[in-house]
Formats: sequence, C-alpha cells, structure tokens
Amino acid sequence: MSIWQAVIMGLIQGLGEFLPISSSGHLVLAPWIFNWEVPGITFDVALHMGTLAAVLLYFWRDWIKLLKAALSGKDKENQRVFWYLVIGSIPAAAVGFLFDDVIENLLRSPVIVGFMLILFGIFLFLSDKTRQVRRLDSMNLRDALLIGAAQAIALIPGVSRSGVTITAARLFSYTREEAARFSFLLSTPVIFGAGVLKMTHLHPGDINPAFISGVLVSAIVGLLSISFLLQFIKRSSFALFVGYRIILGLLIIFLSLKVF
Repeated sequence: MSIWQAVIMGLIQGLGEFLPISSSGHLVLAPWIFNWEVPGITFDVALHMGTLAAVLLYFWRDWIKLLKAALSGKDKENQRVFWYLVIGSIPAAAVGFLFDDVIENLLRSPVIVGFMLILFGIFLFLSDKTRQVRRLDSMNLRDALLIGAAQAIALIPGVSRSGVTITAARLFSYTREEAARFSFLLSTPVIFGAGVLKMTHLHPGDINPAFISGVLVSAIVGLLSISFLLQFIKRSSFALFVGYRIILGLLIIFLSLKVF
C-alpha cells in the first residue's frame, strides 16, 4: 500500500470510527471504488492503533477517574459506570472472537454495506426522537448489556459501532451527549482488544512509512472527529448523518446492481 492510500484509509477510519457513518463500511467501499488491493491484517492493526490512541487521548481523564473508582471503591457512581463498560464490552468481544472469519469472508459485500447504512441510519433517526432526560449515573445492568449487544451487531460492515450504540442508548432516553460519551468510552476496550488480536500477526518488517502514516492520520482525524461530534450534538440532531447514510447506501446499491 502506498503512503497516499494509507493516508486516505486513515482518514476514513478516523472519521468513520467515531462519526455514526461506519468505518468498516467505508473501508470496504474504498478499495471497491478506487480498484485498490484490499488492505491486509497488518494495516488493520495500524488503523486500530490510531483510533485507540485518539479515544485514549481524548478521554484519558475519564479513564483515570473510572479506574481509580474501580480500584478504590470510594466513588460508587464511576465504579458502577466502569463495570458497566466492562459488561457492555463482552458481547462484541465474544462475537468478534467467534465469528471474525465469517464476518470477514461473507459480510464484506458493497450491497450489504449499502443496506446496513440505510437500515441503521433509519434506526438512528427514529431513536433520536426519544426524550432526552437520562444521564450515565442512572444507567443499569440491562442498559449496559443491551447497548453492548448492539455494539456486537456493528461487526457487520455498514452498521457503525458508534451509530448503533448511540441508537441503543437513545432508545433508553439518554441525552445525545451522554449516549455519545458512553459509546466512545465503550469503544476503548473493543478497539484495544481487536488491535491486540490482530497484532499477533504483525512482524517488525511490516512497520513501514505507510503503516506509520495510517496510524498517525487515523489518530489525528479520530481525535478531531470525537471533538466535533460532541460539540455538534449539543445544538443539532443526527439528521445530517442519517441523510448521508441513506444517500450513500442507495448509491452503493444502485451501482452494485448496475441500475445506472
């Protein structure tokens, strides 16, 4: 992979991992659209390392607070949120471990991506109509498990991990800001786990300028994406992203089925 291709893929990962538009879906589409060779597992590691760096840099204070609460037991509210994040990470970790090969081989079709973009874009739109009243201090075990189960669905390209977890949280009436914050915190263990799992296939010779470019670009763009979305949803709904998903999904389906 050339450096400029790595930069584009890093840009896609950094935007799609945190905006509710599906990074995995766009990473399937880019080689299909530009007729590139599909990136291997080595580059997957680079992209995961970049977005993991982004979420850790943005939320490092939150994670320190959560870890201290979990170890000391003094801050019951943050201790509860920490364990809910652990519980919420289990479904995606289990599904990813058991069915990663199936997902990689059978579900990376542009048509599937197109349908998932549309379907889960509609779900996001409908969930965003619920009342905005709840904060993370009111979270319970049921919410954590179901939001975690929703995150497992995002292993299908086109669903969007951030989009589906925000959708689930909004269905339970969490505010947009709290839904997005929990979604981003919940992404940390999953991205870390995926990166570690794939890192076993990494060799020292794989770390080249393209690899480093992918890490840096996905980290920088991911950091900007988190900041942008958290500011954007303070004054706007998710309608912009829903519209983008539906238009892109329809275009992909039409092109795949050679309607034009």
